[in-house]
Amino acid sequence: MTNPPLLHSLPLFPLTAVLFPGGFLPLRIFEVRYLDMIGKCHKASAPFGVVSLVQGSEVRKPGLADERFAAIGTLALIHDFDASQPGLMQIECVGTQRFRIRASELQKYGLWTAEVEAIADDVSLAIPEDLAHTADALRRLVETLEERRQAEGDGVRLPLLPPYRFDDCGWVANRWCELLPAAPELKQRLMELDSPLMRLELVSDILGRNGITS
Repeated sequence: MTNPPLLHSLPLFPLTAVLFPGGFLPLRIFEVRYLDMIGKCHKASAPFGVVSLVQGSEVRKPGLADERFAAIGTLALIHDFDASQPGLMQIECVGTQRFRIRASELQKYGLWTAEVEAIADDVSLAIPEDLAHTADALRRLVETLEERRQAEGDGVRLPLLPPYRFDDCGWVANRWCELLPAAPELKQRLMELDSPLMRLELVSDILGRNGITS
């Protein structure tokens, strides 16, 4: 059996949010520790790792507790980059592959780097009939958002990226995880699940409790 590939010295970006594979992530970068890192990643077309904060703040402040973050995160690739203002970068990223941190190290200016092991992508799995309502509800939501975007102008961005895969368990589950107003701790647990079917089943329960689907 082939061992998952390792990435060495992967720069990390701890956030209070959870990035899922295929997810859309806009960021405003103004801290010294990230300006240089993001610039280098953009120049090299290299990913950085998004990890969910367990302790600490996104913006490093003197006197606050040290940062701690989850051991599983998601690689982010920059697909839109704007550095037209001094000391400020505005970027848009897409989540690609999950990873597990094997070792991490705090670098100069408070930047974290890590040696990480890639986690296999979700197996492509058709949505069973008893969970079809989750995909139908997501499709209706996307259609509503598309109509609103067309009415308000092309400057309005959707919170999810095509291609849309309404027939795939993992894709539908991940998009709902991003959209639902759930705690980051719950989203992290859902993201870490190996089974896309189990993730979608749990999402279906959450949707039902919130009256989004019947």
